[in-house]
Amino acid sequence: MEAAINELQEIIISYSKKIAAISDSEFSNKPLPNKWSKKEVLGHLTDSAHNNLRRFVCGQYEATPSKIVYDQDFWVKANDYQNQTSGDIIALWKLINIQICNVLRTMPSNSYGNSSDTGKEEVRLHTLKWLAHDYVKHLKHHLNQIIPGSFDVIYT
Repeated sequence: MEAAINELQEIIISYSKKIAAISDSEFSNKPLPNKWSKKEVLGHLTDSAHNNLRRFVCGQYEATPSKIVYDQDFWVKANDYQNQTSGDIIALWKLINIQICNVLRTMPSNSYGNSSDTGKEEVRLHTLKWLAHDYVKHLKHHLNQIIPGSFDVIYT
């Protein structure tokens, strides 16, 4: 778990600055009407962080794995990231990821094997440790959409 926390911390520090350096026009540009802008991709990462933060917290104390399903397109639309300021979205993304690091850091190691139900895949139950590592991999995948070539990662 320590490796996931350290990697996430490094990404937060480095990429909050790199993303802030992107011009508003580039950050807001939608490649196609039905495709997310870079701003919306970061919004998606913020939504993913919200859902995973809940998994990391609830997974520590709920006897039955909590079912936390995330409908990414609905969340991005409902949060209307395209019409928010870039600075606000970057700050929100940064702060919620700092909180994830805090929760993971204080999580007792005997909770790493507890499960959360993501509700969508064939394999719906995942350990909190697996979710933490997958979260970082997912984050890298989408950061590559914002700043191409940032990470050598394949995420399916």
